[in-house]
Amino acid sequence: MDLWNYPLVALASGEYLLLGQLVGILLALLAGLLSASWLSRLVARQLKKAQVAPNTVHLVRRLIYYALLLMLALTLLALLHIPLTALAFLSGGIAIGVGFGAQALINNFLSGWILMSERPVRIGDFIEVGESQGTVENIGNRSTRVRRVDGVHMLIPNSLMLEQTVVNWTLIDRDIRTRVRVGVAYGSPVRQVEEILRRSVTEHNAVKVNPPPLVVFEDFGDSSLVFDMFFWCAVSGERELRLVRSDIRYRITELFEEAGITISFPQRDVHLLASTPVPVRISNANEGETDA
Repeated sequence: MDLWNYPLVALASGEYLLLGQLVGILLALLAGLLSASWLSRLVARQLKKAQVAPNTVHLVRRLIYYALLLMLALTLLALLHIPLTALAFLSGGIAIGVGFGAQALINNFLSGWILMSERPVRIGDFIEVGESQGTVENIGNRSTRVRRVDGVHMLIPNSLMLEQTVVNWTLIDRDIRTRVRVGVAYGSPVRQVEEILRRSVTEHNAVKVNPPPLVVFEDFGDSSLVFDMFFWCAVSGERELRLVRSDIRYRITELFEEAGITISFPQRDVHLLASTPVPVRISNANEGETDA
């Protein structure tokens, strides 16, 4: 029993911190950390069951967790009989040291809270950062985790999400405008081509009716009559958009074959100019060679 009453450190109040008190404080610290983590996860699960937005769930969970940590710290200081005024000098020194040595860490930490409060980027959004595209999976204390379209995970510092240009495809809604271009051979019935292109687009389920699709006779190309189709789709990313365009191209090919319309390809006429006749030899595997 005397071991638990062994004095360790003299406190500011003149009392001594006993070994038993230290063990009790460490146990209280451990229990408080576990309780804060468990309670924040419990609240998050209940919010998910209530179908609250994932970003709101994540923000509430972090607020509860850090609020409980603050309460735990104040409780431990009270158990140690340490007034908050005694920490003023220490906190000032820590603030100076942190300001010089952990600027990037603090910047990313504060940027994470800005991302969750202003929500320019949310969990589940499809974004484009530089040359990479992917879906936001988590906004952490230091970085944002993005799963690229090829399955690779990127960890982007939160400060970069605010400092550089980030294209958010799904910030307001999931409506994206895209284009499909096709060229038909010269001499094709252009009005029929327009009807077929409009039909191929409007038949697709992902294409929005309003605003309506637009078919434009774009240009007289070198080898084709060029048509562009502009339409809006309700998709969640580049992958779904590419599948929609692919389906429409399949349908265009089928309708063109039924109508006898040819999709053009580059053609070149070669003219040979020579002062003397040029011999032409036609080779046939079965009948041998014939001079012309």
